Amino acid sequence: MKKLYYLFFLFLLFISNYVLAQNSTDTISRELTLQQCIDFALRNQPAVRQAAIDEQINERDIRIGLAGWLPQLTTNGSYNHYFQSAARTLATSGSSTGTTTGTGGTSGTGTSTTTPTTSVGGVARNVSSVTFQASQTIYNNDVFLASRAAKYSRQYYREGTEVSQISVVADVSKSFFDVLLSEKQLDILNEDIIRLKRSLKDANSRYQAGVADKIDYKQATISLNNSIASRKQTQEAINSKTAYLKQVMGLPAEKQLDLKYDSAKFVQDAVIDTNQTLSVEKRVEYRQLAAQKNLQLLNVSYYRFGWLPSLSAVGSYNMLYFNDHFADQYNNNYPTSLVGLSLTMPIFTGTKRLQNLSKARLQVDRADLDIINTKNVINTEYVQALSSYKSNYTNWVLLKQNVDLAKDVYKVVELQYREGIKTYLDVTVSQTDLRTAELNYYNALFTLLSSKVDLQKALGILIVR
Repeated sequence: MKKLYYLFFLFLLFISNYVLAQNSTDTISRELTLQQCIDFALRNQPAVRQAAIDEQINERDIRIGLAGWLPQLTTNGSYNHYFQSAARTLATSGSSTGTTTGTGGTSGTGTSTTTPTTSVGGVARNVSSVTFQASQTIYNNDVFLASRAAKYSRQYYREGTEVSQISVVADVSKSFFDVLLSEKQLDILNEDIIRLKRSLKDANSRYQAGVADKIDYKQATISLNNSIASRKQTQEAINSKTAYLKQVMGLPAEKQLDLKYDSAKFVQDAVIDTNQTLSVEKRVEYRQLAAQKNLQLLNVSYYRFGWLPSLSAVGSYNMLYFNDHFADQYNNNYPTSLVGLSLTMPIFTGTKRLQNLSKARLQVDRADLDIINTKNVINTEYVQALSSYKSNYTNWVLLKQNVDLAKDVYKVVELQYREGIKTYLDVTVSQTDLRTAELNYYNALFTLLSSKVDLQKALGILIVR
């Protein structure tokens, strides 16, 4: 019976450890959609996690600065043994009885009143103390700055995290489209190879039958070899692009990754309203610079009022122990206690405060120039992204028409070739045109999707979920 309990306990322990291990890792399915890739990247990409850690570090720095407003309690103790003690004077007073010697050698006994006398002795050889101190800041320029800067500091680091997230969303999206483009190219090349093999077989049959010479067979072989070589290049490109996608996702290299997508949905998502106007306030980079400028303005205020005194309420309780014998050191306690105010005011710091003030003002001027330059950069990014999207959209629409036309031409030419109207060269040209049209179409589609991401990022409307 005890063995059964023991085995049952081990089983529960194994199950609990297994569940904890599963919960401690971020598991994903093998096939991922674009949104699933983005969600995984936002949880696991090192740059995003570093930005989140920086935000937490800043929060600790804020609490460190604000801790100055709380009461500060300290204690310290000391013990000193003096081999040579400093001299001290002890005053004594009162009456004494003794023998007086008169003038002329007459002596007698009697009572007389004496004036105070002094005796010289040494302080105790063993001195020990235990002190408890407390202070409460009433006003201090450093903690006042910390309380005012907390809001803008949090904003700055929070927007830094958002900058990282936006970059990750853009990189993952464009890398996802890049892999899909290569996969679509591979599908087109596979279809083209199937057509070329069929054409090669037909050309060989016609040559064996004496209907056509060997030129058609050789041309078909050349076209097939070219397509096979292109397929190999595309397969290797998929491996390379998939590795980069894993990198921007934060997915370990040994993990298998297959992409799942809906081509029809991508076609619908490729369209965006190009009449949207640019507002730089929507860009997180601009808001981050504004927060940074506010921090610089607080530094100016800090150095401007650096001449103000620091005021604190203080109190202490001190226990003193004196004795010549160590064994009796702590028999008697001579306590002291106090409360009061502590005022510290800088009088002359060698123009250090004025130099820091001038430096802080220059940093504000520099922040203003950063904002102006960022506005110009954002406007340029928007114009370039909009122009790229519009040209890619037009290219995509026209190339879609070319695919339909190339399919019709290939069907007609192949039929005419079988009837002996067209030469095999015409078939090869139509096959090449169809393959080129399909490759160009998908290249235009995924380029359009990537340019849409750039446009959304330039407008400041790229969604981070």
